[in-house]
Amino acid sequence: MKVLLLLGLVAVALCEPTKFVDFWKPDSPDLVTIGMNVDIHVPAAQLDMVFTILQQSGIEVKIMFENLQEAVEAQMDNKRATKAHDYTKYNNWATINDWVVSISSANADLISRQVIGNTYEGRPMHLLKIGKKTGSAKPAVFMDCGFHAREWITHAFCQWFINEAVSTYGSDPEMTNLLDRMDFLVLPVFNIDGYEYTWTKERSYLMWRKTRSKNSGSSCIGTDPNRNFDAGWCTTGASSNPCSETYCGSSIESEIESKNLANFIRSNKSIIKAYLTVHSYSQLLLFPYSYKYGLAADHSELLSVSQGAIAALRSLHGTRYTSGPGAVTIYPAAGGSDDWAYDLGVKYSYTFELRDEGRYGFLLPESQIKPTCEETMLAVKYIASYVLNNLY
Repeated sequence: MKVLLLLGLVAVALCEPTKFVDFWKPDSPDLVTIGMNVDIHVPAAQLDMVFTILQQSGIEVKIMFENLQEAVEAQMDNKRATKAHDYTKYNNWATINDWVVSISSANADLISRQVIGNTYEGRPMHLLKIGKKTGSAKPAVFMDCGFHAREWITHAFCQWFINEAVSTYGSDPEMTNLLDRMDFLVLPVFNIDGYEYTWTKERSYLMWRKTRSKNSGSSCIGTDPNRNFDAGWCTTGASSNPCSETYCGSSIESEIESKNLANFIRSNKSIIKAYLTVHSYSQLLLFPYSYKYGLAADHSELLSVSQGAIAALRSLHGTRYTSGPGAVTIYPAAGGSDDWAYDLGVKYSYTFELRDEGRYGFLLPESQIKPTCEETMLAVKYIASYVLNNLY
């Protein structure tokens, strides 16, 4: 029955001049399978039509938000009045940009900052190296946040992580050991143009996901950067349609943001021992492969580490995650940065899908930033400690 519904929705979507249904989970209608829970956002003007299709198809429906605009406003539930950077609030790009400079300057003994390139619209992609400066190369964990613009909790986590790392150095034995013996290479916001767009336009309608590059021959904007890497590029779970949310781009690394990240990792491949990319939502810890069903050569070890990480995460607030290879745990998706990094030789390659499981989705309230970041810190530290003790 879900297949029939899907075909009906796709048919209407292709005929409509504006977006008919916005898929939150999975990323696009192409990824819907029988028995899957599907989260969609329906504009008010199409609501009656969608309900009719759902009812006629015998699909069970649960309304999470009666009014999405109200939910958008409720997301900012930290009422502390401040225009300054705040780790328990969602910060816009201008605030984050200023914060990157200030925290680097204030912690010069532990943080060095560089720009790995500019975005399509010319914004600097800041990368922070966090670790005790020893004068020699150390093994490193690379971590990025904010591949998809609407996943605001991910941007919040990278900021939280950087602050937590430097503020607990010297008092937390585990973090101190990590920063003494390895570096964290953190890209706080990957898709800066898209993130800025979610702040400057009406977010309740747009829920923008992709980059902001122009596509030749199409009026549709942007590429899904997590379908833009050389890992089974543009095959399963990706689209060649520029108007799709999972558009793979005109070529591998067509997006300057993707190329900047890939070039940096390729140039530092000898020291990067783990790659962590932080997304939301669904409460998952995924590892290769997503572009194929075959198991990774290091499957058993990757699974064991992921299970230890989600157990550490659950120990704080009881939040339950599922771990496993991307293709079999959720759905196949080609062109992802985690698969690309793994095939490049970065063995410990993981994708986090943070809170929640769908109650708030991309509109996770600010009141959940602190617990989400606290528990995720435990998982990241677990993986980093394991990597440090199992260098290759």
